[in-house]
Amino acid sequence: MMTQILIVGATSAMARGCAFAWAAQRQRLLLAGRDRDELERLAADLRVRYHTTVAVTDIDLDDPCPRDAWLEALETEHGHVDGLLLAAGWMPDGDAMRRGEPALRVLQRNLTGPVALLNAFADRCEQRKHGFIVGIASVAGDRGRQSNYVYGAAKGGLAIYLAGLRNRLAAVGVPVLTVKPGFVDTRMTFGLPGLFLVADPFRVGEVIVKAQAAGRNEIYVPGFWRLILLIIRNVPEFIFKRLKL
Repeated sequence: MMTQILIVGATSAMARGCAFAWAAQRQRLLLAGRDRDELERLAADLRVRYHTTVAVTDIDLDDPCPRDAWLEALETEHGHVDGLLLAAGWMPDGDAMRRGEPALRVLQRNLTGPVALLNAFADRCEQRKHGFIVGIASVAGDRGRQSNYVYGAAKGGLAIYLAGLRNRLAAVGVPVLTVKPGFVDTRMTFGLPGLFLVADPFRVGEVIVKAQAAGRNEIYVPGFWRLILLIIRNVPEFIFKRLKL
């Protein structure tokens, strides 16, 4: 059945991978983000490749505007939204995110801004008893590390929020998928030291779309990160705090 899916942070690499996978199924897409020109280029590419309906809209998660009103206006213009992929995020370098305004922006763009939108969309799903939500968290949220603990705190908070939302919406049959990527070849990770086993974002997108269709609750992508994080989470704190991670 054809649905209309809202992709927030649509110009990110993993979101593009999901957009291509859904477009190949002829799903209707709404691409949302801050870079209107890049959104238009992506939409044109998807229309030509897959002959499906793709529209674009502006959203800035730093903007504290009421998201229920934003969704109402969006659906008035484009029709019913059946699913939401929240793929927006931001991670500056480790030194910058430890201090002042950049740290607050990391929390805004990765946690509080997304939660405001997800709250509004979840209310609509609950009323309609229909829809789905996919949220991109991170393996960085599974345990705090000195190199990115502010980003990890935001993504860890998002993962806990999504777990609670999944619990809430299960009663009305609305699935919520939490995605925890490891190292993926994106603009955010480009040039970072110490990366290994970097995944292709289009392959990651295919995995996410299949997991959503299968009704999964939480996935690590690639899957071997589940084992890696199991080990990391179980390192005793008196050892872990001495590690340079």
